[in-house]
Amino acid sequence: MIRHALLFLRDRRGATVVEFAIVLPVMLVLMMGMCELGYQAYVQSVLTGAVQKAGRDSGIQGATPASIDARVLNQVQAVARTAAYVNGYPARRSYTSFSAVAPEPFVDTNGNGTRQAGECYTDINGNGQWDADAGRSGQGGANDVTVYTASVTYTRLFPVVRLLGWPGTATLSATTTLMNQPYATQNIPTPPTICT
Repeated sequence: MIRHALLFLRDRRGATVVEFAIVLPVMLVLMMGMCELGYQAYVQSVLTGAVQKAGRDSGIQGATPASIDARVLNQVQAVARTAAYVNGYPARRSYTSFSAVAPEPFVDTNGNGTRQAGECYTDINGNGQWDADAGRSGQGGANDVTVYTASVTYTRLFPVVRLLGWPGTATLSATTTLMNQPYATQNIPTPPTICT
């Protein structure tokens, strides 16, 4: 009987199965993580392409933003069925030129590089307050520059990626900047200088 027990302890035929059982979960989590990263890159590429096409389509006179936004979401949903816009997106901001895509200019009297109360500023977007983004909401008019941003969220492919510390959903964003077609004379308002 003791001899049979010693033979059993020396038998290595099942060792591979035990080793495989130890390595398999780690290998599967890593493979799913790699697949998830590849899928996220694919969805990002589809979103970026759709946003660039939407930006070009939006610059044409008579374009309807709602239908263009719906097309962007449909393209993303073709590869990520659960995709939905994040609140507040897609967003359009219009500027008079490419160089105007910046904060509203101000007179930095104390030289600290940030606008303080009482420093004069040029109210480019006409809302009566200094803004770090001088753009106006919407597509703008002829020859205006538009920054179009879409942000979507979707459910990840593998719920196991939570073991890697990732959330169950992914949020992706894409932005494009284009100039509207010159179908009319550009309206460039004279912005007031405000000192408050």
